[in-house]
Amino acid sequence: MSQVKTKKQGGIVASIVEFATLLIIVFVIRTFGFGLYQVPTGSMETTMLVGERFFADKFSYIFRKPQRGDIIAFNDPEFEYSESSLVSLFQRYVWGPSNWTKRVICVPGDRVRGTIEDGKPVVYVNDQKLHEPYINKYPLVHVWRQDFDDLRSQIEQELEGIFRGRMVDQSVIEKVINQKLSRQTTWRSYDPQLSYEMQQFYRINEQRVITNEEGNPTLLWPGTLIRPKTNGILIESTRNHWDGSDQFYVKLGPDEYWCMGDNRLGSKDCRVFGPIAGKQIHGRIIFRIWSIDSDESFWLFDLIKHPIDFWSRIRWN
Repeated sequence: MSQVKTKKQGGIVASIVEFATLLIIVFVIRTFGFGLYQVPTGSMETTMLVGERFFADKFSYIFRKPQRGDIIAFNDPEFEYSESSLVSLFQRYVWGPSNWTKRVICVPGDRVRGTIEDGKPVVYVNDQKLHEPYINKYPLVHVWRQDFDDLRSQIEQELEGIFRGRMVDQSVIEKVINQKLSRQTTWRSYDPQLSYEMQQFYRINEQRVITNEEGNPTLLWPGTLIRPKTNGILIESTRNHWDGSDQFYVKLGPDEYWCMGDNRLGSKDCRVFGPIAGKQIHGRIIFRIWSIDSDESFWLFDLIKHPIDFWSRIRWN
Protein backbone atom coordinates (compact mmCIF):
# COMPACT_ATOMS: atom_id res chain seq x y z
CA MET A 1 0.00 0.00 0.00
CA SER A 2 2.82 2.36 0.92
CA GLN A 3 4.58 1.58 -2.37
CA VAL A 4 1.43 2.55 -4.32
CA LYS A 5 1.14 5.78 -2.32
CA THR A 6 4.82 6.55 -2.92
CA LYS A 7 4.44 5.94 -6.66
CA LYS A 8 1.36 8.16 -6.74
CA GLN A 9 3.17 10.98 -4.94
CA GLY A 10 6.16 10.53 -7.24
CA GLY A 11 3.87 10.79 -10.26
CA ILE A 12 2.35 14.03 -8.96
CA VAL A 13 5.79 15.54 -8.33
CA ALA A 14 6.94 14.49 -11.80
CA SER A 15 3.86 16.11 -13.37
CA ILE A 16 4.49 19.34 -11.47
CA VAL A 17 8.13 19.37 -12.58
CA GLU A 18 7.13 18.71 -16.21
CA PHE A 19 4.52 21.49 -16.09
CA ALA A 20 6.98 23.94 -14.52
CA THR A 21 9.59 23.03 -17.13
CA LEU A 22 7.06 23.59 -19.90
CA LEU A 23 6.19 27.03 -18.49
CA ILE A 24 9.87 27.99 -18.38
CA ILE A 25 10.37 26.87 -21.99
CA VAL A 26 7.29 28.82 -23.14
CA PHE A 27 8.47 31.89 -21.19
CA VAL A 28 11.95 31.76 -22.74
CA ILE A 29 10.58 31.31 -26.27
CA ARG A 30 8.02 34.08 -25.79
CA THR A 31 10.57 36.46 -24.27
CA PHE A 32 13.56 35.84 -26.52
CA GLY A 33 12.23 33.90 -29.52
CA PHE A 34 9.04 35.21 -31.08
CA GLY A 35 5.77 36.91 -30.21
CA LEU A 36 2.23 37.15 -31.50
CA TYR A 37 0.70 40.62 -31.54
CA GLN A 38 -2.73 42.07 -32.19
CA VAL A 39 -3.13 45.54 -33.69
CA PRO A 40 -5.22 47.56 -31.17
CA THR A 41 -5.28 50.98 -32.90
CA GLY A 42 -5.16 52.49 -36.37
CA SER A 43 -1.76 54.14 -35.92
CA MET A 44 -0.16 51.97 -38.63
CA GLU A 45 -2.92 52.13 -41.24
CA THR A 46 -3.06 51.06 -43.94
CA THR A 47 0.04 48.89 -43.50
CA MET A 48 -1.57 47.28 -40.45
CA LEU A 49 -5.27 47.37 -39.62
CA VAL A 50 -7.10 47.11 -36.30
CA GLY A 51 -7.88 43.47 -35.54
CA GLU A 52 -4.94 41.96 -37.42
CA ARG A 53 -2.55 39.51 -35.74
CA PHE A 54 1.14 39.54 -36.58
CA PHE A 55 4.14 37.33 -35.96
CA ALA A 56 7.21 39.09 -34.52
CA ASP A 57 10.82 37.96 -34.48
CA LYS A 58 12.55 38.69 -31.16
CA PHE A 59 15.57 36.47 -31.64
CA SER A 60 17.39 38.52 -34.30
CA TYR A 61 17.49 41.64 -32.10
CA ILE A 62 19.73 39.74 -29.71
CA PHE A 63 22.43 39.89 -32.40
CA ARG A 64 21.63 43.12 -34.24
CA LYS A 65 20.02 46.46 -33.54
CA PRO A 66 16.75 47.68 -35.09
CA GLN A 67 17.24 49.31 -38.48
CA ARG A 68 15.51 52.16 -40.27
CA GLY A 69 12.27 50.98 -41.80
CA ASP A 70 11.75 48.08 -39.37
CA ILE A 71 8.22 47.79 -37.96
CA ILE A 72 8.79 47.06 -34.30
CA ALA A 73 6.90 46.07 -31.17
CA PHE A 74 7.91 47.86 -27.98
CA ASN A 75 6.67 48.52 -24.46
CA ASP A 76 4.36 51.45 -23.80
CA PRO A 77 6.93 54.26 -23.34
CA GLU A 78 4.66 56.09 -20.88
CA PHE A 79 4.23 53.09 -18.57
CA GLU A 80 5.39 53.75 -15.01
CA TYR A 81 7.45 50.83 -13.76
CA SER A 82 7.63 49.91 -10.09
CA GLU A 83 10.58 51.20 -8.05
CA SER A 84 11.12 47.63 -6.90
CA SER A 85 13.66 45.97 -9.20
CA LEU A 86 11.96 42.58 -8.79
CA VAL A 87 8.49 43.93 -9.60
CA SER A 88 9.92 46.00 -12.44
CA LEU A 89 11.50 42.86 -13.91
CA PHE A 90 8.15 41.06 -13.67
CA GLN A 91 6.42 43.99 -15.38
CA ARG A 92 8.98 44.12 -18.18
CA TYR A 93 8.99 40.43 -19.06
CA VAL A 94 5.76 38.89 -17.72
CA TRP A 95 2.88 41.28 -17.15
CA GLY A 96 3.07 45.04 -17.39
CA PRO A 97 2.95 47.63 -20.18
CA SER A 98 0.91 47.15 -23.33
CA ASN A 99 2.65 46.53 -26.67
CA TRP A 100 2.91 49.35 -29.18
CA THR A 101 3.79 49.03 -32.86
CA LYS A 102 5.47 51.72 -34.98
CA ARG A 103 8.02 52.09 -37.79
CA VAL A 104 11.66 52.94 -37.04
CA ILE A 105 12.46 56.24 -38.74
CA CYS A 106 15.86 56.95 -37.16
CA VAL A 107 18.45 54.97 -35.22
CA PRO A 108 21.02 56.03 -32.59
CA GLY A 109 23.18 58.96 -33.71
CA ASP A 110 20.77 60.15 -36.41
CA ARG A 111 19.32 63.63 -36.70
CA VAL A 112 15.61 63.76 -37.55
CA ARG A 113 13.67 66.90 -38.45
CA GLY A 114 10.00 67.35 -39.18
CA THR A 115 9.07 70.47 -41.10
CA ILE A 116 6.51 71.94 -43.50
CA GLU A 117 7.15 72.29 -47.24
CA ASP A 118 4.54 73.57 -49.69
CA GLY A 119 1.96 73.23 -46.94
CA LYS A 120 2.72 69.54 -46.38
CA PRO A 121 4.59 67.81 -43.52
CA VAL A 122 7.90 66.20 -44.49
CA VAL A 123 10.68 64.44 -42.60
CA TYR A 124 14.43 64.84 -43.00
CA VAL A 125 16.95 62.28 -41.73
CA ASN A 126 20.54 63.52 -41.50
CA ASP A 127 19.59 66.43 -43.79
CA GLN A 128 18.20 64.05 -46.47
CA LYS A 129 14.50 64.27 -47.29
CA LEU A 130 12.82 60.97 -46.45
CA HIS A 131 10.81 59.18 -49.14
CA GLU A 132 7.87 57.53 -47.36
CA PRO A 133 5.70 55.48 -49.74
CA TYR A 134 4.20 53.60 -46.76
CA ILE A 135 2.36 56.62 -45.31
CA ASN A 136 -1.44 56.29 -45.31
CA LYS A 137 -2.74 57.85 -48.53
CA TYR A 138 -6.42 57.67 -47.56
CA PRO A 139 -8.49 60.17 -45.57
CA LEU A 140 -9.76 59.24 -42.10
CA VAL A 141 -13.48 59.28 -41.38
CA HIS A 142 -14.81 60.03 -37.89
CA VAL A 143 -17.18 57.34 -36.59
CA TRP A 144 -18.90 56.21 -33.40
CA ARG A 145 -17.65 52.92 -31.98
CA GLN A 146 -21.27 51.84 -31.32
CA ASP A 147 -24.72 53.09 -32.25
CA PHE A 148 -25.08 56.62 -30.87
CA ASP A 149 -28.48 56.07 -29.24
CA ASP A 150 -27.22 52.93 -27.47
CA LEU A 151 -24.10 54.75 -26.27
CA ARG A 152 -26.04 57.69 -24.89
CA SER A 153 -28.55 55.40 -23.19
CA GLN A 154 -25.73 53.44 -21.50
CA ILE A 155 -24.08 56.64 -20.28
CA GLU A 156 -27.36 58.09 -19.00
CA GLN A 157 -28.06 54.90 -17.02
CA GLU A 158 -24.55 54.99 -15.58
CA LEU A 159 -24.93 58.63 -14.50
CA GLU A 160 -28.39 57.99 -13.09
CA GLY A 161 -26.84 55.55 -10.64
CA ILE A 162 -24.04 57.97 -9.76
CA PHE A 163 -26.21 61.08 -9.29
CA ARG A 164 -29.26 59.36 -7.76
CA GLY A 165 -30.60 61.39 -4.84
CA ARG A 166 -28.37 64.39 -5.62
CA MET A 167 -29.41 67.78 -6.96
CA VAL A 168 -27.34 68.22 -10.12
CA ASP A 169 -27.90 70.86 -12.78
CA GLN A 170 -28.88 69.35 -16.15
CA SER A 171 -26.18 71.37 -17.91
CA VAL A 172 -23.56 69.63 -15.77
CA ILE A 173 -25.01 66.22 -16.64
CA GLU A 174 -24.99 67.11 -20.35
CA LYS A 175 -21.36 68.19 -20.09
CA VAL A 176 -20.38 64.86 -18.52
CA ILE A 177 -22.40 62.95 -21.14
CA ASN A 178 -20.63 64.80 -23.98
CA GLN A 179 -17.22 64.15 -22.40
CA LYS A 180 -17.94 60.44 -22.17
CA LEU A 181 -19.37 60.35 -25.70
CA SER A 182 -16.21 61.99 -27.09
CA ARG A 183 -14.21 58.99 -25.86
CA GLN A 184 -16.42 56.64 -27.87
CA THR A 185 -15.35 57.81 -31.31
CA THR A 186 -12.50 56.74 -33.55
CA TRP A 187 -11.00 57.50 -36.98
CA ARG A 188 -10.86 54.89 -39.72
CA SER A 189 -9.15 54.87 -43.12
CA TYR A 190 -11.79 55.50 -45.75
CA ASP A 191 -11.84 55.43 -49.56
CA PRO A 192 -14.22 58.22 -50.67
CA GLN A 193 -14.38 56.65 -54.14
CA LEU A 194 -16.23 53.65 -52.73
CA SER A 195 -19.58 53.30 -50.99
CA TYR A 196 -19.69 52.47 -47.28
CA GLU A 197 -20.67 48.89 -48.14
CA MET A 198 -17.64 48.44 -50.44
CA GLN A 199 -14.89 49.84 -48.20
CA GLN A 200 -11.69 47.78 -48.42
CA PHE A 201 -10.22 48.35 -44.93
CA TYR A 202 -13.11 48.49 -42.46
CA ARG A 203 -16.80 47.82 -42.52
CA ILE A 204 -18.28 51.28 -41.98
CA ASN A 205 -21.87 51.62 -40.82
CA GLU A 206 -23.25 54.78 -42.40
CA GLN A 207 -25.42 55.38 -39.32
CA ARG A 208 -22.29 55.68 -37.17
CA VAL A 209 -20.51 58.20 -39.38
CA ILE A 210 -20.16 61.60 -37.69
CA THR A 211 -21.18 64.36 -40.09
CA ASN A 212 -20.49 68.10 -40.22
CA GLU A 213 -23.04 70.92 -40.37
CA GLU A 214 -23.56 70.32 -44.09
CA GLY A 215 -24.34 66.66 -43.45
CA ASN A 216 -21.12 65.42 -45.04
CA PRO A 217 -18.81 62.89 -43.32
CA THR A 218 -16.15 64.45 -41.09
CA LEU A 219 -12.83 63.69 -42.78
CA LEU A 220 -9.14 64.26 -42.12
CA TRP A 221 -7.29 64.37 -45.42
CA PRO A 222 -3.69 63.15 -46.00
CA GLY A 223 -1.21 65.96 -45.55
CA THR A 224 -3.36 67.80 -43.00
CA LEU A 225 -0.97 69.54 -40.63
CA ILE A 226 -0.75 68.79 -36.94
CA ARG A 227 0.07 72.29 -35.78
CA PRO A 228 2.81 73.01 -33.22
CA LYS A 229 1.79 74.34 -29.81
CA THR A 230 4.36 77.16 -29.82
CA ASN A 231 1.91 79.85 -30.96
CA GLY A 232 3.99 80.57 -34.05
CA ILE A 233 7.28 80.97 -32.20
CA LEU A 234 10.09 79.56 -34.35
CA ILE A 235 12.16 76.98 -32.47
CA GLU A 236 15.80 76.74 -33.47
CA SER A 237 16.49 73.54 -35.39
CA THR A 238 19.60 72.72 -33.37
CA ARG A 239 17.75 72.12 -30.12
CA ASN A 240 15.77 68.96 -29.39
CA HIS A 241 12.06 69.67 -29.34
CA TRP A 242 8.77 67.86 -29.97
CA ASP A 243 5.21 68.64 -28.94
CA GLY A 244 3.04 66.16 -30.82
CA SER A 245 3.02 68.20 -34.02
CA ASP A 246 4.60 67.73 -37.46
CA GLN A 247 7.42 70.14 -36.57
CA PHE A 248 10.23 68.68 -34.47
CA TYR A 249 13.98 68.23 -34.28
CA VAL A 250 15.94 65.51 -32.44
CA LYS A 251 19.58 64.44 -32.28
CA LEU A 252 19.35 60.85 -31.07
CA GLY A 253 21.57 59.53 -28.31
CA PRO A 254 23.54 56.23 -28.34
CA ASP A 255 20.50 54.09 -27.40
CA GLU A 256 17.59 56.15 -28.73
CA TYR A 257 15.22 55.48 -31.62
CA TRP A 258 12.71 57.72 -33.36
CA CYS A 259 9.56 55.84 -34.36
CA MET A 260 6.37 57.00 -36.06
CA GLY A 261 3.13 55.45 -37.24
CA ASP A 262 2.36 55.13 -40.94
CA ASN A 263 -1.00 56.74 -40.21
CA ARG A 264 0.47 60.12 -39.30
CA LEU A 265 -2.88 61.77 -38.53
CA GLY A 266 -3.91 58.97 -36.17
CA SER A 267 -0.68 57.96 -34.47
CA LYS A 268 0.56 58.72 -30.98
CA ASP A 269 4.29 58.27 -31.48
CA CYS A 270 7.68 59.88 -30.80
CA ARG A 271 6.25 63.25 -31.83
CA VAL A 272 4.30 63.06 -28.56
CA PHE A 273 6.58 61.24 -26.09
CA GLY A 274 10.02 61.71 -27.66
CA PRO A 275 12.69 59.10 -28.47
CA ILE A 276 12.34 55.58 -27.07
CA ALA A 277 15.12 53.59 -25.45
CA GLY A 278 16.47 50.51 -27.19
CA LYS A 279 15.70 48.34 -24.15
CA GLN A 280 11.98 48.99 -24.69
CA ILE A 281 12.07 47.34 -28.12
CA HIS A 282 11.42 43.60 -28.07
CA GLY A 283 10.42 42.44 -31.53
CA ARG A 284 10.38 43.03 -35.28
CA ILE A 285 7.06 42.47 -37.04
CA ILE A 286 7.57 39.84 -39.76
CA PHE A 287 4.27 38.80 -41.31
CA ARG A 288 0.49 38.90 -40.96
CA ILE A 289 -1.20 35.80 -39.56
CA TRP A 290 -4.82 36.79 -39.34
CA SER A 291 -6.98 39.76 -40.32
CA ILE A 292 -10.45 40.45 -38.96
CA ASP A 293 -12.36 43.70 -38.60
CA SER A 294 -12.84 43.54 -34.83
CA ASP A 295 -11.72 45.29 -31.64
CA GLU A 296 -11.98 42.08 -29.61
CA SER A 297 -8.73 40.93 -27.98
CA PHE A 298 -9.52 37.30 -28.85
CA TRP A 299 -11.24 36.32 -32.11
CA LEU A 300 -13.23 33.53 -30.38
CA PHE A 301 -15.21 36.16 -28.43
CA ASP A 302 -16.34 37.63 -31.74
CA LEU A 303 -17.30 34.19 -33.06
CA ILE A 304 -19.41 33.53 -29.94
CA LYS A 305 -21.16 36.92 -30.05
CA HIS A 306 -21.60 37.03 -33.83
CA PRO A 307 -21.53 33.41 -35.07
CA ILE A 308 -22.97 34.27 -38.49
CA ASP A 309 -21.67 37.79 -39.05
CA PHE A 310 -18.19 36.73 -37.89
CA TRP A 311 -17.27 35.28 -41.28
CA SER A 312 -18.03 38.52 -43.10
CA ARG A 313 -15.69 40.36 -40.67
CA ILE A 314 -12.70 38.37 -41.90
CA ARG A 315 -10.59 40.22 -44.47
CA TRP A 316 -10.16 37.31 -46.85
CA ASN A 317 -7.95 39.33 -49.21
